[in-house]
Amino acid sequence: MMRLVYLQECSSTQDEIEKLMSLDTLDLLTVYTFNQTKGKGQYGNSWESTGNLSLAYSVAVPDELVKLPNHLFNFHTAEVLADFLAILTKLLPELKWPNDIILNGKKVCGILIEKKVIHKKSYFLIGIGLNVLEENFKHLPKAGSLLTQTGIKFDLERLTHSLHDYLVENLLKDVSEISVLAKLNQRLFRKDIISVFEINQSRQNGIIKNVDEEGFLWVELENDGLHKFFHKEIALLY
Repeated sequence: MMRLVYLQECSSTQDEIEKLMSLDTLDLLTVYTFNQTKGKGQYGNSWESTGNLSLAYSVAVPDELVKLPNHLFNFHTAEVLADFLAILTKLLPELKWPNDIILNGKKVCGILIEKKVIHKKSYFLIGIGLNVLEENFKHLPKAGSLLTQTGIKFDLERLTHSLHDYLVENLLKDVSEISVLAKLNQRLFRKDIISVFEINQSRQNGIIKNVDEEGFLWVELENDGLHKFFHKEIALLY
């Protein structure tokens, strides 16, 4: 059974779950809050949130239970979350490479997966930031919430327990590497659409073609032809 711990407030659920794991011997643990003050995003980015309007959720998964390569497990986690949001909202979420979930054109969810050794055992610490009830994104024009994108005011506590139950049931199900990659490319945000990218501080039009089995994003650039990129080598400006 996975233990579910609520924190009234914390700086980062990723930091808190690591602390709790260090003090305990539980293999499966989840921490969540509706008031995260210093959220962590992928590759050193921050995750901005307002108290009691969004969900910050972290789960520790033993490495030995994960049968996929690290980058495919990251994609699989995003796909499971997208499936949950599709059921919840009756909409079709898209996956923005490498780790964001887009709903009706706006980012509503980000994922951070860190590999940590705790008690001499390796774990994936999966952090999920989900915008739920926020309405003001004046300074974050690419972001949205479940409320802004659906018009529905979801109950935070009920939503959290539904998400938790869905992850427990589906996150560690056996899936093939081929199916994970196929699902990602089927849902890939801005795929086959002319978009604007930033590469080495310069802008260029391009078209996202696919993500390959190694996790690289392939983009057909207007001036430079087909190229592959890893995380932080290219930014999609829309």
